[in-house]
Amino acid sequence: MKIICIGRNYADHAKEMQAPLPKTPIFFMKPETALLRTRDFFYPKFTSELHYECELVLKIDKVGKNIQEKFAHTYYSSFTLGIDFTARDLQKKCKENGLPWEIAKSFDQSAPLSKHWIEITDSAENITFELEHNGVIVQKGFSQDMIFTFDQIIAYVSKFITLKKGDLIFTGTPAGVGPIQIGDHLKARLFDKEVLSFYVR
Repeated sequence: MKIICIGRNYADHAKEMQAPLPKTPIFFMKPETALLRTRDFFYPKFTSELHYECELVLKIDKVGKNIQEKFAHTYYSSFTLGIDFTARDLQKKCKENGLPWEIAKSFDQSAPLSKHWIEITDSAENITFELEHNGVIVQKGFSQDMIFTFDQIIAYVSKFITLKKGDLIFTGTPAGVGPIQIGDHLKARLFDKEVLSFYVR
């Protein structure tokens, strides 16, 4: 199982990061060990600037390579929410030196994932979600605001990487990303239903 993450897939997030809008999907990988398997998240010692990024996550249902966009919808049937934790200080140093920045994105437990999957029965264009940080809503996302749709992402990524059953695709974060501290509480909701909740230890 692999975790594929899409970067800069919301225009408002690209703006807040002072980054140009992509012409094609930008993606990077997280290992399976990035999944949060404990109840709470433990703040890593190698960073002092850790940011949350709440995202819609797809689960791939079957093997596919060079998938045409018109058939992409047959490769997934459910979605949930996850968080792409980013060590922003490490990422900044990597970017300044022209280096890959997996060290800032792919560390252990950097991908908390809800266990509550929602089946896609209608259009995937009207999904709403939000992230609450210590009782304050800090991110609100709408799937129709994505630069690249689920199907476009799958078609593009599968040109380079064979998708397999169980693979996860984090589809990008909206604006509102920010830092966390030990003792913080994060809650994520899909359609106003809480699907993910944990503390930072």
